[in-house]
Amino acid sequence: MRLVIARCSVDYAGRLTAHLPSAPRLILVKADGSVSIHADDRAYKPLNWMSPPCALKEADGEGDAKAVWTVENKGGEKLIITMEEILHDSSHELGVDPGLIKDGVEAHLQELLADRMETLGEGWSLIRREYPTAIGPVDILGRDTNGVTIAVELKRRATIDAVEQLTRYLEFLNRDTTLAPVGGVLAAQSIAPQARTLAEDRGIRCVVLDYDELRGIDNKEDRLF
Repeated sequence: MRLVIARCSVDYAGRLTAHLPSAPRLILVKADGSVSIHADDRAYKPLNWMSPPCALKEADGEGDAKAVWTVENKGGEKLIITMEEILHDSSHELGVDPGLIKDGVEAHLQELLADRMETLGEGWSLIRREYPTAIGPVDILGRDTNGVTIAVELKRRATIDAVEQLTRYLEFLNRDTTLAPVGGVLAAQSIAPQARTLAEDRGIRCVVLDYDELRGIDNKEDRLF
């Protein structure tokens, strides 16, 4: 990864045009070729970016510009970054990322639910935990009493991102004629209202899980121990 902090302006030319006036910004160039421009707010969301595959060309600037970066994708869209002052420029080898490891509660939720599929519906059965796909493992793949395959996405707190993730799994799984049609269940200890609305609009069922109940703790007195 290359990390650059610079005072720069950014122009995008493609299906539309956009301009970021001169300001100090963080520019990330990742190993996959993607380039993203960030401000010192907005959490993880970049101000502008170019997804791979794309090519980065660096050229000397003119006038007040120290350098000009042109990032172009296969569609001819361009991100032009005009550097007025480079405050920091470094490269770092991050290596192969091991991927996301679920925290203890979320991993335990998966284990408990897989062992108690009747929580989702009487007569439901487990096909497999961590069902592998080319776009990542599905938390739980099961089958309802009608024999319909069900993909279950598990979260401690489900947001819109969880709905989008499950939607991608469903689109992929439904291409497999041995599994289709595949339904979806979003199961979590809490589900954000926006996530519930989006899920229901896409035909995804929402289930709120009680962690203590899954563990067999039924009353407040038991929960003290």
